[in-house]
Amino acid sequence: MNFPGRPPPVRSILCALMPENPEWVEISLQVDPEAQEAVGAFLFDLGCQGLISEEGRETLTAYMPFQENLDLVRHRIASFLADLQTIFPQVISSKFSIKGLEDQDWGRSWRRFFKARRVTARLTVIPPWEPETPKGHVLKIDPGPAFGTGQHATTRLCLEAMEQVPMPESWTMLDVGTGSGILAIYGVSLGAERVAAVDLDPEALRWAQRNAALNGLEGAVELFSRPVEEWKEETFSLVTANLMLSEILRLIPCFRRLLEPGGWLILSGILTDQVEEVEQALSEWGFKRQRLSSEGEWACMVGCKGP
Repeated sequence: MNFPGRPPPVRSILCALMPENPEWVEISLQVDPEAQEAVGAFLFDLGCQGLISEEGRETLTAYMPFQENLDLVRHRIASFLADLQTIFPQVISSKFSIKGLEDQDWGRSWRRFFKARRVTARLTVIPPWEPETPKGHVLKIDPGPAFGTGQHATTRLCLEAMEQVPMPESWTMLDVGTGSGILAIYGVSLGAERVAAVDLDPEALRWAQRNAALNGLEGAVELFSRPVEEWKEETFSLVTANLMLSEILRLIPCFRRLLEPGGWLILSGILTDQVEEVEQALSEWGFKRQRLSSEGEWACMVGCKGP
């Protein structure tokens, strides 16, 4: 029975055709972009080791090692979505599905989402299992469990902004929340003399290191787990940050300290209806907005550090 003011009950589908000895579990959910960060964080806490957001679809697909008690997994997901519906009743779907996969099925399921793709006018991103044929800038990226393959609008907007920011002949870069390392690696390709990348997730740093090596740039990207709040002395020509709104707002004072006079700041992970809030915060900390671009509901802001 439904009661007034309560969200509808969350419904799940536990596939009946479970392989005899499944090694992985695939979890599919319908989630509005506004809530995907929260749902994705929950799924990783649940034990998922890969998460896919499909372009143009409000679908999250997550993969985790098989567990005997799938009823408990299903219950935890349903409870989380029900709680989230009280906060975002307009954006959370009540349906999700769980199915088991053989190990080889997991590999096919994961890889089918990643193909060679021209992500900007100058850059093509390819997975390491595809042959390298495109012309121009080419990056090999193995996403692993880390965010950032060029498939998502926020990553593409950052990559495009990096191509368009007028950098001096000698410049340096700091990538905050590097994920797969794609922005930092592209910074090296664009000619940065030094590139530092920060992520608090050790698994992301391992994959960023792997991706740098895939592109013959092992050692060219300096990887750090130290939070940027603790960076006091160093400054950079360019800072990139593809993060959640709350993290961006919290770190803007740090970004100003870490930038050289006249340095550039590229921010993404921002929804279009959050732009005004970010722009106000940038202005309060002495940044002048130079460029705003968007794709769908996502926006990317480029600011310049003023005096």
